[in-house]
Amino acid sequence: MVLLTMTRSIVEALQIWDNLGYPSKDKLQAGKDDPALDDAAVGKPILHSQIIELWLILRDAGHEEHTLENMLKGAWSNEYKALMARLRREEEQRAYERMTNPLPPTETFAQRFPAANMARSFAAVNRVTVDKDLGDDDVTYNDVHRQLMLILNFMVSILGVAGTLWVLARWWSTPARLFLTLGGSLLVGIAEIAVYSGYIWHLGEAKKQDKKFKEVKQIVQTWAVGVDEKEEATLIGDKSSSDENTDLRRRKKDAQI
Repeated sequence: MVLLTMTRSIVEALQIWDNLGYPSKDKLQAGKDDPALDDAAVGKPILHSQIIELWLILRDAGHEEHTLENMLKGAWSNEYKALMARLRREEEQRAYERMTNPLPPTETFAQRFPAANMARSFAAVNRVTVDKDLGDDDVTYNDVHRQLMLILNFMVSILGVAGTLWVLARWWSTPARLFLTLGGSLLVGIAEIAVYSGYIWHLGEAKKQDKKFKEVKQIVQTWAVGVDEKEEATLIGDKSSSDENTDLRRRKKDAQI
C-alpha cells in the first residue's frame, strides 16, 4: 500500500464525485485502514488505488479532462519516494550482478563438436534410407537431357518448315502465305509427334520381348583345381572321350586273360 498526497486536480476530481449524486465514498474506501476522503484538501493522504478508482469513475461519467497523469502530478509523498529509491537500488544491484556474473553463452554445434564436419553431418542426417533411391541422379539427368533435345529438334523442324514455306510462297498474298505456313508447321508437328510415339511404342514392345525371353544356361566345360596340367579337360556330353575309355578297359582285360 503506497500513500500519496492529494493535489489540486485530485481535490477537484473528488468535488466532481460529490456532485454526481453518490451518497458516500464507500466505493473508494474499501478497507478500514484506507484514508478518509470526506474532507478532501491538498496535502492529505490518498491511496494510489483510490486515485485509479476515482479516475475510472470520472472517465465513465464523461469527465475525461481529469486524466490519471494530471492527478498524479505532484502527488508524491516521502513514502512513495522511498519506495522508488528502493526499487532503483534493487534494479541497479541486479544489473551489477548480471554484469559481473554473466550467463554462459549458448553453445553452438561447432563448439560442442569441434571435430565434426557440417557437410558430413548434413549428409548423415539426410542420407537415403531406401537403396532403390540411390543412383537416380544420372537417370534423371539423362531423361531431362533427352527431353530437352527432343523439344529442340521439334522446334527446329517446325520453324525450318515454316520458314521454307514462307519463302517459297513469297509471290502469294500475305494471308495465303500465313495460312500455308501455319498449316505446314501444324502438319510437321503432328508428324513429329506420331513418329516419336511410334518410336516409344517400339521401345516398349522390345522391352516386353526381352522380359519374355528366358536365358538358358548350359555347362560347356569343367575342370578341377590342382589336378596335373597334363590331363586334358573333359567336355561334358562328348562321346569320343567315353569311347576311348571303354576301349582301354577292354584291352587291359584281354591282356590279363
